[in-house]
Amino acid sequence: MRSTSDRIRHAVSFEILALFLVTPLGAWVFSLPLTDIGVVSVGSATIAMLWNYVYNIGFDRAMQRIAGSTYKSVPIRVMHAVLFEAGLLLVLAPFIAWYLGVGLWHAVVMDVSFSLFYLVYAFVFNWSYDRLFPLPEWQQPAR
Repeated sequence: MRSTSDRIRHAVSFEILALFLVTPLGAWVFSLPLTDIGVVSVGSATIAMLWNYVYNIGFDRAMQRIAGSTYKSVPIRVMHAVLFEAGLLLVLAPFIAWYLGVGLWHAVVMDVSFSLFYLVYAFVFNWSYDRLFPLPEWQQPAR
């Protein structure tokens, strides 16, 4: 399993790169000021970073218990990303509605749009991260 420092490096690098991509894209797509989307993006990233840390520990512990390893196949990676985004949606939609002064439905649509971006982004980022920083246990044949 990953160490605490590795998990922190993962979460921080994930969110910083995402902010550089999603903030200008969100301002353009939703025709909102860059500052408004910037605040929503930074607030959402902070919440997401905390969720990322907690979620990944729980997911890895569950995998370790169920499969005896934290190695993630493509189907497991898809499930990992979908469950992460679903949990985050429950928290972020009310925050977006409150900050932007929009209805909850509008906020859900915005959040789902961001979630679709992050769904793909999370899959690519996590796969790349695991290739850059593989765990020793993944070198052993699967049991």
